[in-house]
Amino acid sequence: MRYFITLSYLGTQYAGWQIQPNADSVQSTLEKALSTILQENIEITGCGRTDAGVHAKDYVAHFDAIKPLPHSFLIGINSLLPPDIAIHQIKPVHADAHARYDAFERSYEYHLGLRKDPFSTQTAWFYPMYAQLDFNKMQAAGALLLSFEHFYPFCKTDSGLERYHCSLQKAYWEQHPNEHRWVFHITANRFLRGMVRLIVGACIQVGKGQLTLDDVRTALEYQTPLKKSLSVPAHGLFLTDVRYPY
Repeated sequence: MRYFITLSYLGTQYAGWQIQPNADSVQSTLEKALSTILQENIEITGCGRTDAGVHAKDYVAHFDAIKPLPHSFLIGINSLLPPDIAIHQIKPVHADAHARYDAFERSYEYHLGLRKDPFSTQTAWFYPMYAQLDFNKMQAAGALLLSFEHFYPFCKTDSGLERYHCSLQKAYWEQHPNEHRWVFHITANRFLRGMVRLIVGACIQVGKGQLTLDDVRTALEYQTPLKKSLSVPAHGLFLTDVRYPY
């Protein structure tokens, strides 16, 4: 039987989702716990990779199990997992369902902190010079992205990709004055490696006057690198939603 699980995790202590040879990952931690509770070797496939330090509020993965799940599966598996990983839901799916390839939409948030906060040091990037940023220009930079379908300027140079096409549905900033933070929202069918962190960095550079909207537009039109590139820290980034056609 194939199962989909929905989980969340704080990525601070992990080298990302993907199994790494000499570091803890979310995938390896889950596989160990699932193999223990089900008493069989379990391999799990996630909806996508997240980099070291990136978090997920709503991550989806699938695995196959020979034995039926115990009635108290959720309680049992969460008791085996560390406090920074939690499984919220599990459901049986058809044998060909795939957590990565069947997903048609993914959403991320990036949290920019405007005030030093000891309770958000792992979940927002504190930017003390936010007063130098023009929020309206940052908003315009996000909106500009929706006019394009290829995003070579916002992909890590060592990614090895052959295609840079992504269909963006949303890209906008939102102010949360009561929480002293700005949040960037972005939704697309797929994302390139490091794409969201580079886009947020470009928005900040536009807001600070280090790049112009024309600089971003030209880079996207000609699919060339930006004259200045900024990849913001991983700990402000969250995967927040993954959608499937079933």
